[in-house]
Amino acid sequence: MKAFMKYFAPLALAMLYASASCGAEMTVTDCLGRSVTVPAAPQRILGSGSGALRLLTYLQANDRVVAADSIEKRSDSLQSKASRPYALAHPEFAALPLFGEFRGKDNPELIAGLSPQPQVIFKISPLSGPHPDQLTAKTGIPVIGLEYGNLSNEKEQFYTTLRLMGKVLDKGQRAEEVIDFFEKHLAELRRRTADVPEEERRSCYVGGVSMRGTHGFTSTETGYPPFFYTSAKNVASDGSGRSETVNIAKEKILQWDPQLIFLDISTLRAKGEASGLWQLSFDPVYAGLSAVKSGEIWSVLPYNSYTINYGSVLVNSYFVGKILYPSRFADVDIASVADEIYSFLVGKPLYAQISGAFSGRIFTRLDLEGK
Repeated sequence: MKAFMKYFAPLALAMLYASASCGAEMTVTDCLGRSVTVPAAPQRILGSGSGALRLLTYLQANDRVVAADSIEKRSDSLQSKASRPYALAHPEFAALPLFGEFRGKDNPELIAGLSPQPQVIFKISPLSGPHPDQLTAKTGIPVIGLEYGNLSNEKEQFYTTLRLMGKVLDKGQRAEEVIDFFEKHLAELRRRTADVPEEERRSCYVGGVSMRGTHGFTSTETGYPPFFYTSAKNVASDGSGRSETVNIAKEKILQWDPQLIFLDISTLRAKGEASGLWQLSFDPVYAGLSAVKSGEIWSVLPYNSYTINYGSVLVNSYFVGKILYPSRFADVDIASVADEIYSFLVGKPLYAQISGAFSGRIFTRLDLEGK
C-alpha cells in the first residue's frame, strides 16, 4: 500500500489539479478597452493580423497555433519568406488550416469549422476585418485586440502587447526576457554611438523601403530605427521621433545629397525600372549624388514585411553602425550577431539562409548596374 501511495499519489494529485484548473479563466483589458474573459494558459490559439504569428513565435507559443491566415499559405519565393524570419524558421505554419485572409480579414465560418477549436484569438490591429465583438458572436471564441507598436515612438505599446499576450499564455517570464533582450541590444547600440562627435556623423538616407510591397528609391522612413539607434544623421528625419514610411521627391534627395545610401534589399525584387538600384544606376537625376559618385551604396535587410520584423531591425542597426563608425563596431561580426538575434527570437540561426535567399547581396556594397 505504501509503495502504491509513493508512486501513484503524486499522479493522482496532478490529475486532480489539472481537473480543477482546466476551467480556470482570467479577464484582461485589451487595446480597445474591452474586458475579455479567456481560458487561463490556452493551448489552442489563433494569431490574426499583421505580425501576430511573429509575436507568438517570440513568446515561444508557436506550437499552440492551430490555423494560419492566407499569407502563410502563399507559394512565395524564398526571398519573400526570408523577409519574414519567423516564417522561414517555422515552415510548419504553411501546413496549418486556413482561417481567413491576411491583414486581419478573418473568416468566421472557417474559424467555426476548425478542429480542434481555438480557445483564444489574438488580433493585431483589431479594427481590421471583423470587429472582435462580431467575431466572438459568430464563433463563440474570445478575441483579444492588440496593437503592434514599433521600436521608436511606440516601443512601450510593443512591450505592453508582449506582456498582455504573455499573461494570457502563462508566458510572462518569456515576455520579460524578450523585452530585456531588446533593451539590452538597444542600450548597446546607444553605448557605441551616443557620444559620436557631430563632425564625425556622416549624413545618410535609406531608400527602397518596403511597405505593403516593394518600392523604388524614393521610398524612405522618417524615423528609420537603425539610424535612430546609431545616432545617424538621417537626412529624411522630420525631428518628431515618429516613424513613417513616405515617398520623397527626387529634387529633395538631391538637395539633401546624403554621404551614404542604404538600400532595402527588397527593392531588388521590383522589376526593371521599378527597382531602387536600377533607378540609382540609370536615372541621370541621381548621377550627381555624392554617395553614387563615391560608391557608398549599401544593402540592408527588408524589415517591413507583414509589418515590422523586430529582429531584422536590430541586425540592420548593427550593420549600419559598422558602416557609419567602423572603429566603434570593429568587433562586431554581422553573421554572428544575426544568428544570435534570430536564434533567441524565432528559435533558429538564419543568417546563411537569408543571405542565400538574396544571393549573398545582403550587408554588402552594391555596385551600380551596367557600370
